[in-house]
Amino acid sequence: MSQRRTVLVVGGYGVFGGRLVRLLCDDERLTLLVAGRSRDKAQAFCATCSGPATLVPVAFDREGDVHAQIAALQPTQVVDASGPFQAYGDRPYRLVEACIALGVDYLDLADGADFVNGVQAFDAAARAKGVFILSGVSSFPVLTAAVVRHLARDLARVDEIVGGIAPTPYAGVGENVIRAIAAYAGGPVSLLRDGAWTTGHGFTQQIRRTVAPPGRLPLHSTLFSLVDVPDLRALPALWPEARHVWMGAGPVPEPLHRALIALSWLRRWRLLPLLTPLAPLMHLVINLLRWGEPRGGMFVEISGVDRDGRPVARAWHLLAEGEDGPLIPSMAAEAVLRKVLQGAPPAPGARAATGDLELADYAALFARRTIHTGTRDAAVPGPSAPLYARILGAAWHDLPPAIRAMHDLTGTKTVRGLATVTRGRNPLAAIAAALFRFPAAGTDIPVEVGFDVADGVETWTRRFGDRSFASTQRAGTGRGAWLVRERFGVFAFDLALVLEDQRLRLVLRRWSALGCPMPRWLAPRADSYEQVQAGRFCFYVSLRHPLLGLIVRYEGWLA
Repeated sequence: MSQRRTVLVVGGYGVFGGRLVRLLCDDERLTLLVAGRSRDKAQAFCATCSGPATLVPVAFDREGDVHAQIAALQPTQVVDASGPFQAYGDRPYRLVEACIALGVDYLDLADGADFVNGVQAFDAAARAKGVFILSGVSSFPVLTAAVVRHLARDLARVDEIVGGIAPTPYAGVGENVIRAIAAYAGGPVSLLRDGAWTTGHGFTQQIRRTVAPPGRLPLHSTLFSLVDVPDLRALPALWPEARHVWMGAGPVPEPLHRALIALSWLRRWRLLPLLTPLAPLMHLVINLLRWGEPRGGMFVEISGVDRDGRPVARAWHLLAEGEDGPLIPSMAAEAVLRKVLQGAPPAPGARAATGDLELADYAALFARRTIHTGTRDAAVPGPSAPLYARILGAAWHDLPPAIRAMHDLTGTKTVRGLATVTRGRNPLAAIAAALFRFPAAGTDIPVEVGFDVADGVETWTRRFGDRSFASTQRAGTGRGAWLVRERFGVFAFDLALVLEDQRLRLVLRRWSALGCPMPRWLAPRADSYEQVQAGRFCFYVSLRHPLLGLIVRYEGWLA
C-alpha cells in the first residue's frame, strides 16, 4: 500500500471541488484539505461527507500569499477547482508558481483554452523540481483526448474532430461556471477550420446531435453551441494533420440556451459589452427554470482515413443517469490522484493533461456509476444492413438470438403465432383503436406478420384473425437520429431501441401528425417490448392515452 497523501482542494466546497472531494472520500489513505475563503462553509460541507478519508476544513485565500498558505498546510498535491480561470487577473499562475517553488504537485480543472495552453511555459521549472503540473484536468480536454485516441487507434490520419457535452438541467451549475461562460459568450474563440486557424465567437455557432450509446435510451436531440475550451488548441497539437476541430455545449432547457445565443450575438455585433455583469442573473435563472430529463451525455466524433486509404467516421457516446453525470468533470482529477495513490504518478513537467489518462482509467470509475458508453459509426449506415442492426450498432450482437433472427430482414418474410388481445372500455378509445384497425379482443387469436423490405424501409403487415393493420419503419433523421420512425397513416412515431434485461424495448421519444411535431404530454403511452420465453420470440404491446385510458394491449408469440 502506498503512503498517505494530503491533497489541498482549493474551492473544495464549490461545485466541482466538492464533487471531487465526495469522489475521493472512500480512500482511507487520503487527507483532504477542503479549502476556500470561508472556513465555516468548508466545515459545513465536510459535515455532509462520509467515508474513511480524513477531511479537514481550512481557510484559503487565493488572492493572498498562496506561497505561505501552501507552505503552512504542507500538502503533497494541490488541486485548483475554484475558477473562473478566464478571469484570474494579472498573475493567473500564482498557484502554479508557488507549487513549483515548494516542490508540490499541482493539477487544476481549468476550462479556459488560454489558461491551459499557457501552463506549458512552466515545464522546465517543473521538471527541475520533479513535480507534475497538469492543467485542464476535466472532461474537456482530458476525456475527449482519450476518446479520440481510442477512436483513432487504427487510423492513418485524423481529419476532423467534433465533440460536445450536454449536462443535465439539474446539475446545479456554480456561479463561477456561469462567469466563465459569460466571459467568452459572443467573444472571439480561436479554432481550426478547413485546415486554417480562424476566429469564431462563443455560442454563435450551432450543431444538433443525438447522444445515443448503442442499446441505451438516447438523450433527446440536443442543440450544441461553440464553447471556448482547451480542446480547441490541445487536440490540434496532438493530431497536427487534423483540418477541423470543434467543441460545443448543449445546455437545457433549450429556450434558455437560445436566450444565451441571442445575448452572444448582441455582444458579437457590439450591441452589448461583456456579459460578465449578467452572470449573477444568469446563474439565478438557470438554477430556477429547470426542466427536462435528469440525464446528461457527451459525444465525440472523428473522421479520417485508415491505413488502406479508406474513409472512416466514428463516434463515441456517453450517457449518465441522475446525479452521476455532474460528477464526470471531476473524475479526471480523481483518476490522476488515484494513480498517484497506486504509485503511478504522472511524469514531472508542466502541460495540459491530454496525454495522462486513457479510457481504461475512466472505465473503473464509470463502472461504479450509472454511466454508459459505446461507439458506433458516426452516420447511420446505408440500407444494406437490417434496420434494427443499423440503429442498434454494436448492441445488435447483444440481442438474444431469437430476437435478432426476427429482425434480420433483407427481403420478405412471414411469421405466425398466437396472441391475446385486450381492448379499452372507453368509447373514445374504441374509436381510436378502430381508426388504426387494431384487432378485436380475444384469446389464442391466430397471428400472421408479414415483413417486406425495400430501400431500407420495412413494411409490417399484422393480421390478427380476419383483421389486419400495417405500418412502415425506417431510420429516423434529423431530430429523430438513431431512432426508428414508425408510421401509421398520418401519424409518425420515433422509437428508441433499448436493450434491457434481455428484452428489446421500443420507447416512444417523439411523434407527429401530418408532419407537424406534437406535444409529448399528449402522446400515447406505449409499453412495448420483445423477449424470448421457452425458446420462442414473444411480444408485448400496450397502448394507453392520458385522456382515453387503455386503447389496446396485445401479447403473444411468433415462430
